[in-house]
Amino acid sequence: MITNILFLVLLIYAVFIGLLIYGLIKVNTIDYIGLQPKTKFSIIVPFRNEAENLPILLDSLSKLNYPMELFEVILVDDESEEVFSVPCSLFRVRIIKNIRISNSPKKDAIVNAMQIVNADWIITTDADCVVDKNWLLTLDNYIQLHDVAMIAGAVTYDCGNSFLHHFQQLDLASLQGATIGSFGINKGFMCNGANFAYTKSFFQKLNGFEGNDSIASGDDVFLLQKAIAKSPEKVHYLKSRNTIVTTRPLNNWKSLFHQRVRWASKTSSYQSTFGKGLGLLVFAGNLCLVIGAGCWVLGVIPFLNIVLLFLLKFLVDAVLIYETNSFLTKTKIRYLILSSLFYPFFSTSVALYSVFGKYEWKGRRF
Repeated sequence: MITNILFLVLLIYAVFIGLLIYGLIKVNTIDYIGLQPKTKFSIIVPFRNEAENLPILLDSLSKLNYPMELFEVILVDDESEEVFSVPCSLFRVRIIKNIRISNSPKKDAIVNAMQIVNADWIITTDADCVVDKNWLLTLDNYIQLHDVAMIAGAVTYDCGNSFLHHFQQLDLASLQGATIGSFGINKGFMCNGANFAYTKSFFQKLNGFEGNDSIASGDDVFLLQKAIAKSPEKVHYLKSRNTIVTTRPLNNWKSLFHQRVRWASKTSSYQSTFGKGLGLLVFAGNLCLVIGAGCWVLGVIPFLNIVLLFLLKFLVDAVLIYETNSFLTKTKIRYLILSSLFYPFFSTSVALYSVFGKYEWKGRRF
């Protein structure tokens, strides 16, 4: 009986992941940069204790294939313990102090920066990121060719050789695959604030982060879901290798756990019914393998059934991860089987802890 229930849940899970794979393949890759640049951008970077990473980000921005008079960078210092001074730059860079008015430092940082931006198009990214030289040019060309007010883009990791780094890359690939796939089936519900663009006028039309500013994270997802609920035709996903933003994976399991708890904690507040449902289904799919493993240890179900359960989930996950990873990076997939064995226990622990526990981030507890 219990085996049949586990198989049924995982079969439903496989069907929905299959839909995301279909959506992922359906979204065309666009790398067109043939038009003369016209769009003015303000790049907002909230940061806290990032003196080591910011020079690397600014260096990548200095190499952009884009007129420097058409973009500016606003760094928002969220109570850093060290002072960061902007080096001499050919493009405009400003540092402002974050003024806290809500439970979300990052949302406050973006709202504060909005008061001084000199462009209608806003892009948010993170201090530990590196951008492609054609990042802005590709965004500009897409904006010129489409009636759009919000654009979500891809994020990947610059991985080392460790299992921890590759585990994060596989996890991120599954999240990015779900993101792109959901747009492909017109059910977009997720994005990443490290590569997220929208017009200032659209942000104001949506009343910004109003309604979810009590939640510490979600400056990206909640705004996207609010935008899709109001004007879905204005919200696009730009699947382009030119616009992939690269960030660093975390270097210890504790930080990774707290980061994933932070991400998971906002799921229950999603405005998107599809997003909530998919989140519950992913949790149920991983929980099935954890329960199945426990039942096998207790001798309730045979080992062969555990193998079949694992293969059902593994095969559909592997296709999504492979398709996404081939878009995100040239790095070969490593530790896929080992990660797939470990992930259900990690993911289930994260999900349960996000409901009952607190997490640490940037030296703060939430």
